[in-house]
Order: sequence, then C-alpha cells, then structure tokens
Amino acid sequence: MNDATPPSDDDLPVSKVDLSSSDPIELTVEARAHGWRIDHYLSRLFPNYSRSLFQRAIETKTVLINGLSVKSSRRLRVNDRVSVRLPELPDSSLPAEDIPLEVLHEDDSLILLNKQAGMIVHPGKGNYGGTLAAALQFHFDQLSDVAGQFRPGIVHRLDRDTTGVIVIAKDNQVHSKLSKQFEERTVKKEYRAIVWGEAEFDSDYIETHVCVHPRVREKMQVCSPGGNAREATTFYETIERFPGFSYMRLLPRTGRTHQLRVHMQHIGHPIAADRVYGGRPVLKRTDVEKGRAGGVNPLISSIEESTSTPESASTSGDSRKILISRQALHAFRLEFDHPQSGQRVAFEAPLPKDFQRSLDALRSLNE
Repeated sequence: MNDATPPSDDDLPVSKVDLSSSDPIELTVEARAHGWRIDHYLSRLFPNYSRSLFQRAIETKTVLINGLSVKSSRRLRVNDRVSVRLPELPDSSLPAEDIPLEVLHEDDSLILLNKQAGMIVHPGKGNYGGTLAAALQFHFDQLSDVAGQFRPGIVHRLDRDTTGVIVIAKDNQVHSKLSKQFEERTVKKEYRAIVWGEAEFDSDYIETHVCVHPRVREKMQVCSPGGNAREATTFYETIERFPGFSYMRLLPRTGRTHQLRVHMQHIGHPIAADRVYGGRPVLKRTDVEKGRAGGVNPLISSIEESTSTPESASTSGDSRKILISRQALHAFRLEFDHPQSGQRVAFEAPLPKDFQRSLDALRSLNE
C-alpha cells in the first residue's frame, strides 16, 4: 500500500466521539482497515481531529496498539486493539484578523480566493500573525476544522509570496472530499511564471526526485532516489520568449514543497525575483535591458544586489525601477470535481499587478 494514500472515506465509518476525555477510547481494528497506517486510520475515523494531532498523541504515547507504544507509520492488523487518548493541549485558539480577501467564488460548500503576495497560509514557526487562516476566521462563520484549529478550511497551501487560486472548505465532509482529490492527483493546477533565460523547448516534462536541503532546512533540492526523496513531476509549456526571459505555463503533476521553484532552477530557468532559488530578490527594469543586451546570470549576483531589499530600494529612490519584488509565480487556474454536485469546475485568478507590469516590460522588448 502506498504510504501517501490514506483510506477512503467510503471505507470507514466516521466517529463523532469526543477524545478530550481523560478516559481512553478502545477500538478493535476491522478487516477493511488492515494495512492502514495508524495515523491515517485515526484521522479518518475521527475527522474532527487533525492527523498531526494524532501524530503528536502517538509521539507522547497516548495512542497504544495492543498495549504498546508505536510509531505513526505502524501498519494495522485485523483485531489489533487500539487505545486512543489525546494529550493535554493548551487552551489556545487562532485569533481572527480583519485582513482583506479577494473572493473569486463562494457557495454553500467552498470558497475560492485569489491569495495575495506576502501572506502565509497558516501560522507556523516564527509566523503567527497576518495569515490567511486568521483572515478566514474573521470573514467566514463556517469553516472545516478537520485540519486543526490553526488551519480552518485550509485544504492545500501556496507559498507566502505565490499569488493565485486557493480553495477553502466550509465543512469537514467537503474538506475530506477535496483532500482526496488532491491526494489522488485529480485536481488540475496551472501556474504562470516568468523565468530567467529563453527556454529551449516549447514544452517538456521535468521528472526528478526532491528532498530537504541538507544544510538549509527551509529549502528543497533535486536529489537522487532513496531515503526521504520523493518523486516530483512538472509539465511545462513556453507561452512567450523574450530576450533573456520566458513566460511559462507550469502544470505540476505532483504537489511537493517548492516543487515548481526547484524544478525551474534545476533546468537552468529559475523564476524571476525568487530570492531563495533565483539568486536575486527583485526583478528590475535594468535586468530587462540587460536581457536585451545579452542576458545576465541570475544565480551570480553582486554583493549589493544580493543584500538589497525592496524596502531599501524604495528609500533610495530606486522603487520605480523595480518590476516585481517576490517570485514571479502565480497560481492561475484550479480545476476539480465539485464535492457536492460532482461536476467538473474550474476557477481562474487574474494576474496580479506586479506580475502584469513585469510581463508588459518584457513584451516591450519584442515590439
């Protein structure tokens, strides 16, 4: 069985039991759950609690199988006796924040948003305020909680500085059905990107393995198979070419962390203004002119460029020369089966102003 594939909702009855009690809940594993991971099993059986919470319970040994502590990867066997009690957690909740949101679509089941640049999807280490999750708490009365109290309605993520379409679930059933589509890769995601260099091919597949960078834990890298490496596949098309740059259509077949940014760097066309994988924190009009003159290697930056920030550029009177000050990557289109009607639906987010400004500057080179 594939470790990444949790059991189907149709295979397991959903329990509404409150696990916050001091008394453990005793379960006997049925034949249909044979071979499932214990964390997947519990998160599907108790959808009001997140998988990460069950993993924490397993780590603190408040989940036992046949009286013994186990790992989250433990595979269940028929007639295993499972004892479940959640660890004591601090009484905390995600505060709502009045942050404007651009709603592309809303119905009784879900919300489609056009996420702005600079917004983290949910709280994490060192980033607790100004999140999409906090904004959702303020603007919407009903959201799923299957992913935990800090991720209300959050089905999938976009990087902090990636803009575009993101889907939000209003209840746990909708959340589960959407999550299943992401897991089974039936959701079609289309991104738009401006990259350094003139792409050689009109279209191609990038097929690699990726893993966490050994020295910089916040980064990913292309690596050899084995260990913690995970397969990653991206199909791309070249929409337009400009002197020193290309406008790309990116369709990820897998959903690995930073996949598109890593893949474009891997083929020698890093995304413009990607400070982590592109070597330069901003894209300037002077970069466009250098492209006309023969190009510039974005991975080799001067000390001044690599240490400059959009803020320092603004105070120095250089802000008008900046086209975009975050990675030029936009989640343009999201297509999936509506969890209630079953009909195939698609939603698009218009290109943001900084992306369009950069594209217009590049198109002027071809005039």
